[in-house]
Amino acid sequence: MVYDNRLEPEKLVKKCDPSLFEFKTTEEIKPLEDIIGQERAVKAMDFGLTIKRHGYNIFMTGITGTGKISYARSITREVAENEPVPDDWCYLYNFKNPGEPVALNLPAGMGSVFARDIDNLLEELKEEIPKIFKTEDYERQKGAIFKKFQEIRNVLMERLNRVAHEYGFVLKRTSSGFLSVPLKDGKEMSEEEFNQLEQPQKEELEKKSTEVQLKAMEIVRLIQNEEKNLKDRFKDLEYETGLQVVGHLIDELKDKYMKFPRVINYLEALKDDVLENLDNFKGEEAEDKQFPFPWLKRGTDIAASKYTVNLLIDNKETRGAPVIVESNPTYYNLVGRVEHENKLGMVTTDFSMIKSGALHKANGGYLILQANDVLSNFQAWDVLKRVLKTREIRIETAGEQLALLAMTTLRPEPIPLDVKVILIGNPMLYHLLYRYDEDFRKLFKIKADFDTVMERSQKNISKMANFISTHCQKEGLKHFDRSGVARIMEYSSRLADHQEKLTTCFNDIVEILYEADTWAGIQGDRHINESHVDKAIKEKIFRSDKYEKKLLEFVEQGQILLDLSGEKVGQINGLAVIDLGDYTFGRPSRITASTFLGRRGIVNIERESKMSGRIHDKGVMIISGYLGQKYAQKMPLTLSASICFEQSYEGVDGDSASSTELYALLSSLSGVPLKQNIAVSGSVNQKGEIQPVGGITRKIEGFFATCKLQGLTGDQGVIIPHQNILNLMLDEELVEAVREGKFHIYAVKSVDEGISILTGMPAGERGEDGKYPEGTINYLVEKKLKEYHEMLGKQAKEQEKAEGQNKENNRSEPESEQQ
Repeated sequence: MVYDNRLEPEKLVKKCDPSLFEFKTTEEIKPLEDIIGQERAVKAMDFGLTIKRHGYNIFMTGITGTGKISYARSITREVAENEPVPDDWCYLYNFKNPGEPVALNLPAGMGSVFARDIDNLLEELKEEIPKIFKTEDYERQKGAIFKKFQEIRNVLMERLNRVAHEYGFVLKRTSSGFLSVPLKDGKEMSEEEFNQLEQPQKEELEKKSTEVQLKAMEIVRLIQNEEKNLKDRFKDLEYETGLQVVGHLIDELKDKYMKFPRVINYLEALKDDVLENLDNFKGEEAEDKQFPFPWLKRGTDIAASKYTVNLLIDNKETRGAPVIVESNPTYYNLVGRVEHENKLGMVTTDFSMIKSGALHKANGGYLILQANDVLSNFQAWDVLKRVLKTREIRIETAGEQLALLAMTTLRPEPIPLDVKVILIGNPMLYHLLYRYDEDFRKLFKIKADFDTVMERSQKNISKMANFISTHCQKEGLKHFDRSGVARIMEYSSRLADHQEKLTTCFNDIVEILYEADTWAGIQGDRHINESHVDKAIKEKIFRSDKYEKKLLEFVEQGQILLDLSGEKVGQINGLAVIDLGDYTFGRPSRITASTFLGRRGIVNIERESKMSGRIHDKGVMIISGYLGQKYAQKMPLTLSASICFEQSYEGVDGDSASSTELYALLSSLSGVPLKQNIAVSGSVNQKGEIQPVGGITRKIEGFFATCKLQGLTGDQGVIIPHQNILNLMLDEELVEAVREGKFHIYAVKSVDEGISILTGMPAGERGEDGKYPEGTINYLVEKKLKEYHEMLGKQAKEQEKAEGQNKENNRSEPESEQQ
């Protein structure tokens, strides 16, 4: 039986009828409000955003251009709008341990109010404290205290002078204390008079002087105690005077923030510190003027001092939970940093220089990150995992983590973290992290997998039209008419490689929308129609098809050898796909097979030259399995054969040429030539069933373009697996050539069908006697294999006979020598 499974033109492409659309242009329809064709991912996202348990962060996976980022933003913001606004966060000076600033949270909007209240408080303190220390009441109390001190001091000094006179001395104050001078006749004794005294008199005076000095020291100690008491009374007076201002102002704030115990504690600590450092508020600058670098004395600048509030996160303008998209997720951009200033070679910092990171901003909401960006930034992935595990944000320098930098810095109090992280990445990253990072599966338990295709249903077609309308309105494009929209649907199916599917790689669709709009503008048309879309597609191909055209030139010039007519034994045209990244095209390749007597089996020349991939090697082994089960049930399979992709100078992989290679082997074994005007693509299994392959549309178009170089003869065509019929979205020119009978496409299910078309001879089926009918391909192949077997068997017997004769001769030689 000779098969003729030619496909009708209607099966080669699925057109989109413009009459399906009720609108005339996309201007008449509503913009798209949700994502298209991603039901699985949408359900996963809905669940992931709903569940509020630890570890249920989301990883959105899918290839680039499927709308993951835009959808993540839109759906997350939609959910976040109905959630409460998180607290504001501030960092405050720690009066007990200045190196560890205190973190304080307040309800949204109150952080800025609190910071403003503290600023106003400081301004009032700077204004009121100097005033109260200039009042008459303060000066009177201060004078009374000093007057009382002077009275006590005078009494003590009189006592001291009286004691000295009793001993016959007068006391004089020096820089080192008191000096006792002896008296003579009521007058101070000179040094000469003292030297003229007898030694016993001198010793007596020195003894009395010592006693006077001891008495003086006791009284001096009493005076020093009074001076200390004076300072304490002055300090108490300053405290009580300052408290009249500070206490009143602080109490007002305490009443305002009475519901927040940590604020009350901070205000108490602030009050105590202000009262301990009243000199900073008095406006006395005499000491500062003596300092050579007054700008370095930060303590004198109250507005920038320890009493200010570092408002780290202000959610005053936030509506709902925050949604943060961090485009540069470095270590510091995620967890924040403590900045430093360099002044005259000195590196300084304080709590006011603590800066927030993306995690602070997203706290209480959602953080969207690109997985590749996180993984490629130093320590970013490690710190992200750490904060998600500990559920707190701890600001540290990256150098400390590696023990590369040891310097004094601040250690801000960690801030509790409540955030849902949405990572966006490709499937390879997801599977690598899931397999090799044990923390990943604990922290990212929700997988939102975005598909590359969707059903070509009326619902999705309508949504695609809405998608086009959305971009026209959003980007200011000309609107599409029905024919233009229909052509976009056909292009979408071509990108999906399926008649019943549409692509979800919307970036590729958007590119055509932009380019069609440009061509419509060049031609001066108001709306975009089918011709503009066709023009955009063709021009896009033209910009990228240089290498395809170069290969066709080589074919035309005879540098790449291809036979497109006639018949040849053991030679066939196979089809391959070349993917350049931005452009994919098909090209035919000559495949040859040689069979000869031997026992090596099938030799894959590509494998021997290390140019073959594992899948291609597997395909060649499957051919051996097919030959064995088909022809070697009653005898061993004894042959040597070689298969080669001619003029192949790069690696070969995939099993889409396994049926093609098998046809060449069958031709070589049977001696029946194959038609060179028909190219083949298809995988085969050990049972001889043809299996589907990828890139079938490009493969067919590549052979069609090659045939056009030498002119279409009407008998050229391609054999494809019947399962690939749904994958056909062929160019209109090719479809028209099929319609006119200039080109043909055959769909086959088995090797027997394919070899029948290629040879024009029936493949043949075993009869009841277990033999193939004469005049069939299988008969000739089996006959050749039997001949190989018989010839090898005959050679083996002759060799065995010769070896036996040699052994007999070897035994007879020693016997003759003995005789």
